[in-house]
Amino acid sequence: MDDLKAYIREVPDFPKPGILFYDITTLLADPKALRMTVDRFVWLFAGQQIDKVIGMESRGFMFAPIVAYNLNAGFVPVRKPGKLPWNTESASYELEYGTDTLEIHADAVKEGERVLIIDDLVATGGTAAATADLVEKLGGTVAGMGFLVELTFLEPRQRLANREVISLIQY
Repeated sequence: MDDLKAYIREVPDFPKPGILFYDITTLLADPKALRMTVDRFVWLFAGQQIDKVIGMESRGFMFAPIVAYNLNAGFVPVRKPGKLPWNTESASYELEYGTDTLEIHADAVKEGERVLIIDDLVATGGTAAATADLVEKLGGTVAGMGFLVELTFLEPRQRLANREVISLIQY
């Protein structure tokens, strides 16, 4: 699936010196690349019963609703604190320097629902692990996790052990 790499712009020293940023806006702007990305996610998870697809703020919102539509599933946003207008559940997770928190509507996932988590990138796995914790807190089951890009040198799969993790591109 490395053919998708050709559609991703590599930006050195962004957002700070020493960081190589993988800019997916070039992939999103190309109709063929966007279709190939969504079709691959759908194909990889089409054999499973998926009730909901979760996308995390903010770039997960670019793929998850389209994948949900194609899998005939609902879409659920997971957001930063204070962005959702209803009762929420939250999960905090460790960052390199400090912590962060995510929230989900308390009624977004029902007991026994099978949930697919989709995001643009997995680095350390913290955001994905916190999202999986939220799904399970609400009584759902994480059916799988799909990422456009995986930064393998940060070893995110260690944090996501015992979960089906699929990445379309690995660096």
